This record gives sequence, C-alpha cells and structure tokens, in this order.
Amino acid sequence: MSGVDILGYAAGAITSLTFLPQVLKTWKEKSAKDVSLLMFIIAAINEVMWIAYGALLDNWVIILTNSIVLAMSLTMIYLKWRYNK
Repeated sequence: MSGVDILGYAAGAITSLTFLPQVLKTWKEKSAKDVSLLMFIIAAINEVMWIAYGALLDNWVIILTNSIVLAMSLTMIYLKWRYNK
C-alpha cells in the first residue's frame, strides 16, 4: 500500500465520522428539533452521487467513505422524521 493510499484511507475514515456526533446526540436526546432536514437530504443526494462516481472509477476509498456518510445522513433523516412527529 502506497503513501497515497494510506492518506486516502485515513482521510476517508475521518470524513466518515463527520455526522457521527450529530447522530449520537440526536439519538441520545431523542430530539431533532434544531436539526436541518434539508441539510441531510442534500447530503444524502450528494453521497449517492459520490458513490456513483467512486463506482465508475472503481475507487473503494470514495465508495466506502461516502457509503458510511450516506448511512448517517439517512439515519438523521429518519431520526428527524421520528422525533418531530
């Protein structure tokens, strides 16, 4: 594995943690009233596009990183829907 690969995987791992604090806070507090639904919808669409791009390039760093962030974005959309009923 080259230094470039290591850098890519390290950056991907850190990027994957981007939404984790918000997901955990929302789940713990069972409240999403101050969370922007539109932001997470835009993020989810963006992640789908990045996953498609990564698939076309056969780049697993892009695919894995954005799949994790997509899962967290969809989780936040669900939590927003669930707790704002």
